[in-house]
Order: sequence, then structure tokens, then C-alpha cells
Amino acid sequence: MQNQKAYRIAATGLIAALSYVVFTFLQIKIALPGGDATSIHLGNAVCVLGALILGGTYGGLGGAIGMTIGDLIDPVYVIYAPKTFVLKFCIGIITGFVAHRIGHITRSNDRNYIFRWTLLSGGAGLLFNAIFDPLAGYCYKLLILGKPAAEVVLVYNAASSSFNAVTSLIAATAVYMALLPALKKAGLLYQIKSGA
Repeated sequence: MQNQKAYRIAATGLIAALSYVVFTFLQIKIALPGGDATSIHLGNAVCVLGALILGGTYGGLGGAIGMTIGDLIDPVYVIYAPKTFVLKFCIGIITGFVAHRIGHITRSNDRNYIFRWTLLSGGAGLLFNAIFDPLAGYCYKLLILGKPAAEVVLVYNAASSSFNAVTSLIAATAVYMALLPALKKAGLLYQIKSGA
């Protein structure tokens, strides 16, 4: 039991580090009117991958911590850090819930079944983010910057969030399916307790 908890904490730290690196160093930043920016990145793919491997709580927490640190270090994104933490944690929670509580992907040996539920669960988490990330940004900008600026930036944020969702879903699914045999053999996949 103690080893399992230590593994989850260490793996959460690894997911946080991966999400930070992928978000910070592998992004294409797009400047927007008013000194704002949006970006194309695969940081959300790490959130999804973490939730598939560790479960929603630990995987989502790792992704949220890593991308929030990325926001805190970047002067353009620093004001969005609280929003990032909540939204990325939700990606993990939703993905983990659909994958492990509804689809029970770690109980199956059928690769087609696992592939379908991996796509569904990652799609659910990323769809949530694609909808609520631009909306949360819009509400913030509406309160701070005024309606015209908020409406202009909303279109760009919605487009980049949708693009990020599609590319992140493809990347996370491909990596998870590639790692699945090794993770199963090593016993490193999330398991729902029988009483839960």
C-alpha cells in the first residue's frame, strides 16, 4: 500500500514535469490584440495520458500543476494560472472518470475496446476544455478589458482550444496504446479498488 502511494506521488510529479515541458517548450504562441496570446500545444495530451495511466485525480493533478507552473513563469499567461489549474484538473477528472469508472479500460484485454474507450474518455475531457477554456477567458476579458476585446479574442481562443483538443486526443491515444503492453506487464496501470 505504501509503495502504491509513493508510486502515484512520483508519477504525478513526472506527469507535472512532462506537462510543463510540453506546454512551455513545445508550443507555438500566437499574439492576439491587446497584448494577449493563445497557443498551439500538446500540454493537454499529457493531462489525458496522466488520467489514463494514474486515474483522474492524480493524472489531472499532475497535468494541472505542470501547466499552471508554465503559466506562472510566462508573463503573458501568469494571470490565467488559476483558470489553467481548474480546467486542466477537470480534463483529468473527466477523462479518468469515463475511462476507469464507465469504460473500465484496465479490466479489459481487448485492444479495440480499450482504444474506443480511450478515445471516448480523452474526447470527453478535451471537449470540456475546448468549451470552457474559451468561455472562462471570455468572461475574464469581458470583466477586465471590455466587450469588444473579449469578443475578438474569443474566436482565436475557441479555434486554438479546438485544434489543441483534436491534436491532444490523437497524441494521447497513440502514446497510451503504445505504452499499454509495457504498463500492464509492469503492473503500473490505475486499478479501481473492489469496494469503490
